[in-house]
Amino acid sequence: MRMLASVVVVSCFLALPCSAQTILKSEPLMLAPYEVAFVKDASCPSGKVLKVTGAIRGLHRRKACVALAGEQASLATATP
Repeated sequence: MRMLASVVVVSCFLALPCSAQTILKSEPLMLAPYEVAFVKDASCPSGKVLKVTGAIRGLHRRKACVALAGEQASLATATP
């Protein structure tokens, strides 16, 4: 019975969505290759954040303005 309960608990933790992202105020100095960081700064228009992807040595980081997550965007535009 304990084994069954522990399997259920572990599967519940694994099933939780991991889409929550922290939005930083400035670009991090160190970023591992292919690691992604979201930055809220003035370089992107309103409603978008800068997505910075780390690169391997000798290559430049990728930077792109992307829309906020669907849940955040829908909450911001919802009308009562």
